[in-house]
Order: sequence, then structure tokens, then C-alpha cells
Amino acid sequence: MTALSRTSAPPDLAQIFEPIQQDLETVEQQFVRHIESRVELIPEIGRYIQNGGGKRVRPALLLMCARLGGYRGERATVYASVVEFIHTATLVHDDMIDDSVIRRGRQSVHSRWGNDITVLLGDYLYIKSMGMALTVDSLELVRLLCDVTRRMIEGELFQLTKTGDIDITEEDHLEIIRRKTAYLFGGCAQIGGILGDLSEDQQLALRDYGVNLGIAFQVVDDLLDYTADEEVLGKPVGGDVREGKMTLPAIYLLEKDGGRARALLEGIVRDRTISPDSWRALRGLLIEHRVIDRAYEKAAGFAAEAKRCLGQFPPTPELEALLALPDYVLARDR
Repeated sequence: MTALSRTSAPPDLAQIFEPIQQDLETVEQQFVRHIESRVELIPEIGRYIQNGGGKRVRPALLLMCARLGGYRGERATVYASVVEFIHTATLVHDDMIDDSVIRRGRQSVHSRWGNDITVLLGDYLYIKSMGMALTVDSLELVRLLCDVTRRMIEGELFQLTKTGDIDITEEDHLEIIRRKTAYLFGGCAQIGGILGDLSEDQQLALRDYGVNLGIAFQVVDDLLDYTADEEVLGKPVGGDVREGKMTLPAIYLLEKDGGRARALLEGIVRDRTISPDSWRALRGLLIEHRVIDRAYEKAAGFAAEAKRCLGQFPPTPELEALLALPDYVLARDR
């Protein structure tokens, strides 16, 4: 079983983002500026997080959707910075909840600085993001961001109630994805449409595009946990099932094989560890029942739906970039 790579020439993310590269650099600069504090630990950790890399898909999505509506002003980079702060806050909290030691090939924040500091840093980033959003004086967008953040927290809580439940349904799992990941993608796209002064129908179409893109993104992420090269992925593979999280590959596998697979998964979830023999057995069952292909097709369906949501927009370089993003999501290996 190899890393997902379903296209011969996957889209290059740098090329997709080329029209907004200068704005993305501004977002990076704003992150550094807004993370400054008299408490030296805050900018120290902020720089550590920023230097750890990241694709910046969420701020780029907001910027591209604003460009789609013809908007190129400062508010776009401010809100793009806001969503990057929100996303970063969720990462540091999620890593702590999951006890993830590695993030993007380096120590996670909580494993380096401890849980107490990580909780407070995440809280700081959330509050800082809302303070930044208020500087541009649009309560409509602040309300939208608060709603997205609330849904993300609900998604994390819902996931915690399902951790260790190997009989979680596909729909419950997709609802967790919508809340934890997809609604922020949708919010980014919708904010871009609002800044671009697009019609309400177009704003909602962009929101739906973002939600579907976000679901596809997370389903592929879940697949990589079973198929990726650990060095390329930048974190240990097999982490989800070790943590008791049943993602689509495991859910589909149990539908196909309620005997061997159930006994194997129950043991892994109970012990919170995977021996090399158990990992080989699990991967063998995934191949035997072709559940990786089935889950990938699920991601491809959401990616195709994302593209369909853009059908009402006239051809522009920005539209071309947005249409390329779902293809990138399906082809990524990290």
C-alpha cells in the first residue's frame, strides 16, 4: 500500500497560489506582528509554530475568493490572518487532546512546552483572532467567525464522545469532519465572497464550495494516516486508530469484515497501541477489501461537488485556481 497519488501530474500548490503570493506574504508578516507580546514566551512559541511550515490553504482560500469578487484591499489580508490564528489555535489544542508528540516533523507545542502553557496559548490565539477581526469593524463577519469557531469546538467535543467507539456511523464521522474542518473552509470562502461584494447566492455557493473542499481535504488526510510515508507525512502513521478514532477506512472495513477486522480493531483501540504484526494485518485487510479505494472515491465525490458549486462564476484566473484546489487536495501526499 503506497501513499495516495492518483494523478500523473498533481497541481502545484505554489502555482495555484501564485496570484495571491504577495498577499500570503503579508499574512505571514501580520502573524509575526500580532503574536508580539510583553510575555516573551508567546512570540517564542508563535515563531516556532510559524517556522514549522503549513500549507496556508485556509487564508489562501479566503484571499482567492475575495479576488474572485474583484476585492484586493487590506481587509482580505486581515481576515486571512484571523483565520490562520483560529486554525493555529485548533492545532495546538487538538495535538494536546490527542497527545500527539509530532506535528509537521517536529515536536508539537504541548510536548515541548507542556499542557498548561499550550491551553493558555490556544486561548490567547482565539481571543487574539477575534480582536483582530474587530479592528475592521464588521460585526457580520465577526459573528460568522464566532459561529464557525463554535462549530469547531462542538466538533471536537463530539469526536471525544465517539473516541473508542468502533461502531461509529459514517454519518457521525462526516459530521465531525464538517464541524472540525469543513466549516472553517466554508467560512473562509464565504468571507472572501462577502468582501468581494458578490451576490448572496454567490456567497453561499462559495461557502458550499469551501465546505465540500474541506470534507475532501480531511477524508484524504484520514487516508494518509493509513497509506502515507511517515517521513513525508511529518507525523507517525496509524495515529488515528491508536487514539481510538474510527475514520472512513476503519468504518468501511468493519462493514466488509466484522470478524477478523473487528477483533483486530478492538484490540488496537483497547490497548492504544499497534504492534508491527497488527499493523501489517490491518493494512492487509484494507487492501483485501479495497476500502482505501472506496474512501478515496468518497473524497473525490466531495471534490467534484466543490467544483460544481463554482458553476455560476465566469471564467477568470481566480476561478481557475479555485477549480484546481480540489485536484490538489486529492493528489496530496502530506
